[in-house]
Amino acid sequence: MAGFQAYDKIKIIVVGDSGVGKTSLVHLMCHNEPNSNPGYTIGCSVEVKLHDYKAGTPSEKTYFTELWDIGGSSSHQNSRSIFYNNVNGIILVHDLTNRKSHQNLRKWLGEVLNKNDAKDFNNGYDFDPEQFAGNQIPILVVGTKADLAQTLREKVISRSSSIAEECGADEMNLDCNDCKCLSPGSTNAVKMSRFFDKVTERRFYSHQMSHTQGHLAPTERRRGHMKMFHND
Repeated sequence: MAGFQAYDKIKIIVVGDSGVGKTSLVHLMCHNEPNSNPGYTIGCSVEVKLHDYKAGTPSEKTYFTELWDIGGSSSHQNSRSIFYNNVNGIILVHDLTNRKSHQNLRKWLGEVLNKNDAKDFNNGYDFDPEQFAGNQIPILVVGTKADLAQTLREKVISRSSSIAEECGADEMNLDCNDCKCLSPGSTNAVKMSRFFDKVTERRFYSHQMSHTQGHLAPTERRRGHMKMFHND
């Protein structure tokens, strides 16, 4: 761990209903191997990994990434907010075989964004797109247990997530017991790396980017705006 102190740090929280596979997902992301004996998380557990920002470019730089696996049990709802401070990114996790866990992602995101409000999870929290517009915390939506959702593949895995669309987030579906799901160059690995880049960029480069944009000539700004509009 001593070597990690030389790197700048980013904090990403991983939230979702109890039993959806958050711990297995975090283990796979950090160790590139399945978790042979996952248990239920009480409170929070933290795994770490190194991420190469803009890998393969002259701007490449390594960052220390903390993945905070937040226990999903309702019995710990009142104490979870202490883990939501200084968050740089959010991974929302749901079980592809459990539609309710997907619906609850709105409540999880609402709980994180309203960490200072004490409400009942089942009745009080919900995601407000207008509220999120002022936060712009990078989000990744992950569906787990794709191996168990074979019979629902056409209906579930191909269906896009409404909350991902509302947040402008990438989403991916995988089997946490299959390390090939995040093999280098795979679609999921690219999405994950892109998410980590977004988190890093917002944490360490947002001021620099806004400062550069502020000094663009009016014509350059208009061109940039038109290009972004066209791409969307």
